[in-house]
Amino acid sequence: MISRKPRPDSEGERRGKRPTINDIARLAQVSKKTVSRVINDSPFVREETREKISAIIKELGFAPDPQARGLAFRRSFLIGMIYDNPTPQYVVNMQQGILDAMKGTSFELVIRPCNRQDPHFLADMRAFVERQKLFGVVLPPSVSEDERLIQVLDEIDCPYVRIASIALDEPDAMVVTHDHVGGMEAARHLTRLGHTRIAHISGPTLFRSAHERRRGFTQGLAEAGLKLPKEFDREAAYTFESGVEAAAALLALKPRPTAIFCGNDEMAAGVYKAARDAGLSIPGDVSVVGFDDSAMASRLYPLLTSVKLPIHDMGEMAAAKLIARTRERRAHVQEKTEVVPELVARESSAAPKG
Repeated sequence: MISRKPRPDSEGERRGKRPTINDIARLAQVSKKTVSRVINDSPFVREETREKISAIIKELGFAPDPQARGLAFRRSFLIGMIYDNPTPQYVVNMQQGILDAMKGTSFELVIRPCNRQDPHFLADMRAFVERQKLFGVVLPPSVSEDERLIQVLDEIDCPYVRIASIALDEPDAMVVTHDHVGGMEAARHLTRLGHTRIAHISGPTLFRSAHERRRGFTQGLAEAGLKLPKEFDREAAYTFESGVEAAAALLALKPRPTAIFCGNDEMAAGVYKAARDAGLSIPGDVSVVGFDDSAMASRLYPLLTSVKLPIHDMGEMAAAKLIARTRERRAHVQEKTEVVPELVARESSAAPKG
């Protein structure tokens, strides 16, 4: 006679076996479909049933497999962040914001650097999204500005949220950062201090943010009756090394600028090195203003005056917009999502000598 073990009635009797959706459904006395709806935040479940199932899930320590869920939806529970920004701290801050938006969800983050000038860029990005079966992607600048990539994502039906200095899409797909406002505030700050010979080190022309920051800066100068002379206008690459090179050329001019506005903090740090190499002091000989107000700004000496852009919050907002699409409650997703830069004055900017 063959002895058969009784079917377990509780997770304790399963002794180490991982609970399944079948277990949850049996204990809650509902269908697997109802359990799946609760797991996926569907609004089409009675609140009493939702609370009962959620309590069982918590008690058993049940954790759905994102890949298995993805197969059911023909899409994974992975969100991609595609970026081409050369500043490591920017990328880290953006990534942390996205991760914070994912807390309490089943989503995971996949990071993918890219080079928009690579001839295989579009094919590589398409392959990346399709291979990972991404639920959607967050696009920081400047990759967010590439309409060719947007067309590819639309073709393969991949949701996205773009972060950019101006509105490039519908509200449900945008976080707008108004970078020109930050450039304007930098110019106003320096002119109010009494500077008239003010230079600018911009980011690369491939980045719309570089154009917007420069546009706002020149508008701010114009308010004070000033212009940006051609010799004071230098393009760099949003990197420390390019900031050193551009600043060295500016500080060698006669007369040299008494203030320099940089398109990001990395390049501003490069100005610090170039000034030290030239035997000049900050802010005694030259005032410096950066952009982003990254952690670096409060670690340089003297402390760097910088335009604050909440990069972490931008990533969190973008990911939250993307994740909200799973809940079939789209009203707030359609709202405009914007941030406005603010200048944080510190020790690197002061009135010019004389």
